[in-house]
Amino acid sequence: MRQRVITAVIALALFLPIIFFDFGGISVQLLGVLLAIVGVYELFKMKGLAIMSFEGVLSVLGAVVLVLPNTPWFSFLPETAEKLILFYFIVMLLLGVTVISKNMYTIDEAGFPILASLYVGVGFQNFVEARQTGLLVLLFGLLIVWATDIGAYMAGRKYGRRRLWPEISPNKTIEGALGGIGSAVVIAIIFLIIYPGSLYFEYGSFMMIFWTIILSIVGQFGDLVESAIKRHYQVKDSGRILPGHGGILDRFDSMLFVFPIMHLIGLF
Repeated sequence: MRQRVITAVIALALFLPIIFFDFGGISVQLLGVLLAIVGVYELFKMKGLAIMSFEGVLSVLGAVVLVLPNTPWFSFLPETAEKLILFYFIVMLLLGVTVISKNMYTIDEAGFPILASLYVGVGFQNFVEARQTGLLVLLFGLLIVWATDIGAYMAGRKYGRRRLWPEISPNKTIEGALGGIGSAVVIAIIFLIIYPGSLYFEYGSFMMIFWTIILSIVGQFGDLVESAIKRHYQVKDSGRILPGHGGILDRFDSMLFVFPIMHLIGLF
């Protein structure tokens, strides 16, 4: 526990100034790129693939393309072209290897690096876009995720009896999940009281509470998805970059689901 606390304090001391001040308007973008690269690396390591292989490099490039905004990074593209075309070009290269290798490298094998870059890239892309919309929008998403995690942990330890999904994550309980939702709702109410009408949200307070519940559930599902991946590859943590916490995907798994859904429902 002591190691977890020390790591959390150090990580927040580095993380929070970047998202609060967004130095030069690109620090959050570069942070998103760094997190995405590490996330893809962790997925490749879990699968036993080398990140410096051709598919590893292309997967990293695909994630980076997805994370970075069009301006200024892809201003060289024609006005009618979107950066998605660049990502699809990477997909074309991976699929092209199936031909060059005479099917020694198959579409199933090409699917993993494509899915890895999509999963990580789109997640951190929306993390970056939330900050570009406004600091409060990003903070709202982060606080919902953090409140859910803390509430689920505390409620699960004290009241947890019924297993939520034992085949995937045997330590998670229904009581813990409900505690996470309740904690997220409390934090959302406090947030909306402190910042009434100052967000970019089009919804009223009651709808925001409804969406908070949905986002808390989505975040917990994102956590379960990461647990399923780790269970499939028979690893305890996605990485070791954060002592006591595991890897980047262990810490951002909920956010990789929450921020895209926030974007989908129009919260930014």
